[in-house]
Parts: sequence; C-alpha cells; structure tokens
Amino acid sequence: MLSSLTQWWRRRARVPIPDPVWSAILRSLPWLRDLGSDELIKLRELAERFLKHKDILGAGGLVLTDEMRASIAVQACVPILHLGLDWYRGWYSVVVYPDDFIAPFEYTDEDGVVHSGERELSGEAWPDGPVVLSWHGAQGSGWETSLGGNLVIHEFAHKLDMQNGDANGLPPLHAGMSIKTWRDSFTAAYEDFCNRVAHHDDWLAFDAYAAEDPGEFFAVTSEWFFTDPRALRAQYPAVHDQLAAFYRPQGRSRP
Repeated sequence: MLSSLTQWWRRRARVPIPDPVWSAILRSLPWLRDLGSDELIKLRELAERFLKHKDILGAGGLVLTDEMRASIAVQACVPILHLGLDWYRGWYSVVVYPDDFIAPFEYTDEDGVVHSGERELSGEAWPDGPVVLSWHGAQGSGWETSLGGNLVIHEFAHKLDMQNGDANGLPPLHAGMSIKTWRDSFTAAYEDFCNRVAHHDDWLAFDAYAAEDPGEFFAVTSEWFFTDPRALRAQYPAVHDQLAAFYRPQGRSRP
C-alpha cells in the first residue's frame, strides 16, 4: 500500500510538459537522440518532477515562459536520469539572467591575503544555494554547444560534485567504485589537458576552461559525456569509463 501511495504522489507531484514543448526541446537538443525511448519517457517525467519541486526564476528583467523553464529542467535532469532527484536535495531554486551576469568572488594569494572582486559569468552553482544561469548560454548561444558543451549540464554537474563538500572533481561515488581509480583516471587526464593548454596545443579535446581546476575539469567532461561521448572516449577513455560508472547511462547509441 505504501508503495502504491508513493507512486500516486509522484505522479501527481509534477508539472506536465505539453507534447509540443517536449518535441521542441528534443529538436533543440539533438544529442538526446542517443537515449532510448524508455529513457526519454523517464527524462520527461523526471523533468516534470523537477519543475514541481524547484523554482526556476527570472532575474535581470528576464521573463521566463513555461517553455524556457521546461528546457532548463530537461537539461538539468540529464545527469541524474539514472541517479534520481534526491541528488539535487538541499537547495530549491534556479535563477536565470538574460545574458552573462556579474558575480562577486574572493581568492587568497600566495601570501595568504584575501582579495575580492567581480567577474562575468555564464553560470554558477552555489553550495547549498541556487544554480544561476544565463539564458543566452542555457539555450546554446555563446556556449560551445557545437563542440559538445552544455552550460546547464556543466553547472548541475557542480551540484553533484558538491554533495560531499567543495566542487573538487570527486562527487560521492557509488558502492563498488574505487576512489583511487577515479583519482588516477582524472588526474592523468587533467594533467595532460593542462599541459596541452600550457603549450597552446592547436587541438584541444574541449574548452580550455577545463584546465581551471579539477572541479571544472569534471564539469566540462560531464558535458561532453552526455553531448559527445565518443569524442570524450577517444581522447580520455579512462575518464569516460569512470563517468559511465557514475552516471550509469543506458542509451541505445552510447559507446
């Protein structure tokens, strides 16, 4: 009886995505074709639950439509398709600006002096707080979507990473996964990528921003894992395999 009541509540606790909106989202995100039909059904239902339990709010004069909210929800739910909405527990809102936004930041120099300033961002994930996005970036404009990038997946990968503290490139791993294997795989790939960036390699696997720190490397490789997994696997197969063990994809066309 409890199981039946839980299933009934989950069906009711959703904001439906209309068929025309769902079709438009699938057209705008062609890499979703790698998902099987059952996975697409599951993704739609998960996004509808996300819309029910998370507020998606416009800022900076942006007026969000239901279609815009649905697009963000679908993209946000791709990383947790086989993990579940509980992985986004502990925070309640997504804030969306029309374009890049100015955010304060602090850093500590080598002498231990704390400096503060401002920087322009397309997205930001706050520990125990909201995810902040640029709609310009969330719909693909100005972001490396043609090369496998995805701003929404990037920021929500940070949220997964933050489930056990700072966004350091090591999210909570599943039972049976080896922390040592994860670290060895990511460290080798990260060092190789940073070396390529430092030597101005003419061909990089993905955006040079991945060299910023291990947390950004995890977020960027997560983007590529979902949008262009074959390219990621060709360049860094060990990282691809670790992400596969973590995200647990089941799509028909995944390598």
